[in-house]
Amino acid sequence: MWFEWFPLIAGGLAVFVGAIVQGGVGFGMGLIASPLITLIDPGVMPGAVQVVNAVLPLFTLALEWRRIDWPGLGFALLGRLPGSALGALVVVYVSTRTLGVLVGLMVVAAAVATARAVAVRRNGFTLTAAGFLSGITGTATGIGGPPMGLVYQSARGPQIRATLAMFFFLSATQSLALLALVGRLPAHALSTGLALVPFVVVGFVVSAPLRRYLDGGRVRTALLGLAIISACALIGESLAG
Repeated sequence: MWFEWFPLIAGGLAVFVGAIVQGGVGFGMGLIASPLITLIDPGVMPGAVQVVNAVLPLFTLALEWRRIDWPGLGFALLGRLPGSALGALVVVYVSTRTLGVLVGLMVVAAAVATARAVAVRRNGFTLTAAGFLSGITGTATGIGGPPMGLVYQSARGPQIRATLAMFFFLSATQSLALLALVGRLPAHALSTGLALVPFVVVGFVVSAPLRRYLDGGRVRTALLGLAIISACALIGESLAG
């Protein structure tokens, strides 16, 4: 019956739109896909979205890997490892409601402040801190892009997308391993994530015009706007949970 396919189709459409946004801006999959998939089948979260988060960056890297900011990526990954470990513990022992609200408010405040002043200084400390916060929220909720997006808002579009793509690929595989380690990665979550991959492919292909549009000097505005929307969605999802 058609209704048996509805969860996959609805989740696939969310992943399709998320792939378009992330393919153009550099992040956004978790923002769009995580809330809807959680609503449809919370038992597959956050594992299913982490599978998608591991696949989508590969397409960006195939096109723009030469633009990766390797030193910045190293600092971000330095913070991501302990952040992911803490996020995995949150999934097991702590309600993600308080975490989601707190991090969401922090991101909104940072985005508003930087929109009215200078961009966040990109250095070892801010990159490590962004990686740490991204590790916590990305592993616990599937939404880990805003902290990294804020730090890279002053970079050029290709560098943002390439660096975040490598960061999210390594982060997602790390999160999957940690979720499996703490017993929060059921086979159903993996199979659901793999079933959503075709929607990822189509969404990334469709994102090409958005990349060209944003690279015309609009990427910082898009990053700040998406960070605020993502944080508000994280707050709303946490309060509704």
